[in-house]
Amino acid sequence: MKSKLLVFILSLFITVVCQTQEKLHEALFYEKADESAVQCHLCPKNCLIPEGKYGFCRARKNINGTLYAIGYGKPCSVAIDPIEKKPFFHFLPGSSAFSIASAGCSLRCLFCQNWQISQFSPEETRNINLPPEAVVKLAKEKNCPVIAYTYSEPVNFYEYMFDTAKLARSAGIKNVMHTAGFINQEPLEKLLPYIDAANVDLKGFSPEYYKNVCGANLDDVLKALKTMKKYKIWIEITTLIVPGYNDSPEELSKLCEWIKNNLGPETPVHFSRFQPMYKLAHLTATPYQTLENAYKIAKQTGLKYVYIGNVYGNPYENTVCPKCGKIIVKRKGFEVIENHIKKGKCEYCGTKIAGIWE
Repeated sequence: MKSKLLVFILSLFITVVCQTQEKLHEALFYEKADESAVQCHLCPKNCLIPEGKYGFCRARKNINGTLYAIGYGKPCSVAIDPIEKKPFFHFLPGSSAFSIASAGCSLRCLFCQNWQISQFSPEETRNINLPPEAVVKLAKEKNCPVIAYTYSEPVNFYEYMFDTAKLARSAGIKNVMHTAGFINQEPLEKLLPYIDAANVDLKGFSPEYYKNVCGANLDDVLKALKTMKKYKIWIEITTLIVPGYNDSPEELSKLCEWIKNNLGPETPVHFSRFQPMYKLAHLTATPYQTLENAYKIAKQTGLKYVYIGNVYGNPYENTVCPKCGKIIVKRKGFEVIENHIKKGKCEYCGTKIAGIWE
């Protein structure tokens, strides 16, 4: 798999880099604050950015009084992944997702699993020139029915995602994003007509946790989730369980209740194991029992589709029919072993299974 990816990346350098000239791309959703400073309104931080400086995300820069999206068309990560890796378990299982990211992030999660790209500016990473037209062309050539905006935080490369998603929609390719959901309403509502699904990191259910550990605001994320639901895109939730930080039964119960009441009991929830990383490298990995407890709390709350992630081969990575109890999608890691969903229904009892299956 790694050799194939290296060959693929090399082919991108040969066929794309030599043909594409770099140019600055003006950002959306900002205004001039005075003769030299600008104010960005993409995410709830609403950064006031002096001349020559970056916004908090490091991906938007004020150059001579104009705000530029400096990661536009310059991904630092490109790969073809199984859709299950995003993770999406109820969206075209077994399909391949053409996945892209540029550097930067509007959060500062102490546990970040991709900090090597999320916590740097696109001017500090090794990038390739890959404009939206080339992304869509390559996705079609590689028989990927989905383009995924992922790895770092797609909000930080909003303009790149938006332009690519519009072209992909016209080409019959679906668009999904894995996001923290930390975005203002106007840009979110402009984007959602071109997005088919979102896996949102609902990182916990404590305002203090969001502020002190993630550098963000819980209420803004919840508001974005409600907006996604209103636009009827497919939503899955991922919560990374960090030992001693967001693993209390009380907090997990509140999180699950909010999902059930605001997104619906058929919303898939993925509880993922934390691995010691970045600024929390001194912690231990999440105990499996903690993940099982989170699973039980979610099921007792009334959520129908609950999964445990980052634990290879565990029994909770399968999809079970909520009526007859049989395994209808059997997985091992990111690989689909069996699929017993036919035309969106359980093959055994005919119950409709929530998701996008074709």
